[in-house]
Amino acid sequence: MNFLSLFVMAPQGGGGAGGGASILLFQIAAIGAVFYFLIIRPQSKARKQHETLLGSLKKGDEVVTSGGIIGRVKDIKEDRVTVESGDSTLVIRRDRIIQVGSSDAGAAKG
Repeated sequence: MNFLSLFVMAPQGGGGAGGGASILLFQIAAIGAVFYFLIIRPQSKARKQHETLLGSLKKGDEVVTSGGIIGRVKDIKEDRVTVESGDSTLVIRRDRIIQVGSSDAGAAKG
């Protein structure tokens, strides 16, 4: 007998064996639910937000890259973005942009 046939036959046995299998199924389902709500769902939401952020990118936006470079968007092509930072012009991958707009711009003006 393999493991699957033992697992399927366990609830059909005596009253004691069936209770153990149902508890096991409940524990597996609970672990699956925890993984979904604590890991998979938040990652999916964050990915969708990042895609929306990159979709709204336009010339003149101030961006921050994952490498910490801060600059203004000069040109946008399919998967490449030209960013002007200081006296330098850099071409970076679009998916490496982690923030659009300056979070401390409002604090500097206020």
